[in-house]
Amino acid sequence: MAQLPRGVLVLLGFACLVIVVAGLRWVADLIGPVFLGLMLVVTVSPMTTWLRRRGTPAWLAAVATVVVVYLILAALGGALAVSVSRLIDLMPQYQAQFAALREDLVSGLGTLGVDSEQLRSAVAGATPSSVVHVVQSLFGGLAAVLSNTLFLVAVLLFMCLDSVDFPARLAAVVGERPQVVGALRSFAHGTRRYLVVCTVFGLIVAVFDTLLLWALGVPLPVLWGLLSFITNYIPNIGFVIGVIPPALLGLLQGGPELMLTVIALYCLVNFVIQSVIQPKVVGDAVGLSATVSFLALIFWAWVLGALGALLAIPLTLLAKGLLVDVDPNSRWVNALLSSSWDEARDAPAP
Repeated sequence: MAQLPRGVLVLLGFACLVIVVAGLRWVADLIGPVFLGLMLVVTVSPMTTWLRRRGTPAWLAAVATVVVVYLILAALGGALAVSVSRLIDLMPQYQAQFAALREDLVSGLGTLGVDSEQLRSAVAGATPSSVVHVVQSLFGGLAAVLSNTLFLVAVLLFMCLDSVDFPARLAAVVGERPQVVGALRSFAHGTRRYLVVCTVFGLIVAVFDTLLLWALGVPLPVLWGLLSFITNYIPNIGFVIGVIPPALLGLLQGGPELMLTVIALYCLVNFVIQSVIQPKVVGDAVGLSATVSFLALIFWAWVLGALGALLAIPLTLLAKGLLVDVDPNSRWVNALLSSSWDEARDAPAP
């Protein structure tokens, strides 16, 4: 039987990819919580395996897994809810500062010949509520998933129950499908390494940011430390997202000098850690270059929204495992995706 030309196969592959991506965007509200649940279960699965090796009954290991995953979810959701509610309570105190800043901006640009009425209409939306809207949009994807509590709790419950004997299932099929099992194990291992690296760096950045903002007198330093911790999971641009709200509050609290100080200190701490050191460590840990990580961020944020930005690297590792690692003839792609040629060359086959 004659084979199709390679060019035709490539075009068919791209056509199928377009259809799959369109389907993912269409069911993003459903797929997002499932991927979040999968990432949480993969994260705690070593604990489940450890309990089973110690002779813990399957039902008790399942209960422990469910409890730990639910505690992580409750802690994250509770911290977000409390922090945003405190910000909402604080914003009405800055009505006068917002009005003064708008007038200073209109007066300053008016001296340059810009029409004052057009300026006033353009900056009319700059109010304390707009700051709340910015923060809510930053947390929006995750908050929307957490708000759909019933579905997410059900997904996590069934995933946790299945995770107890999933290693045994993989061991049962490794003889027939070693490549598939190897790809799934590579995804789980890479995801856990990525989360460990991001969590460690996120805690370091959050502590530094909280202490710096507290010393500068910026309101709600713990909230902005939490924001730095969460945005640390967003590759490459998390630092930019995390600096906007505290810089704006610094402007309202102490004027341009305090705002510039906040930005300068964030650049000193966050940019060096998150944009210089961390990408190299993450790339070495998961086998993805900085360019691939950035493009993955853009792609998954476009497909799944804000939650896609948070899950960009784990989703890319899953796609890489199912599309590249599973096929020995496709593993040459790792040389293009990895952070270094030596890492791609020396990587063991799944």
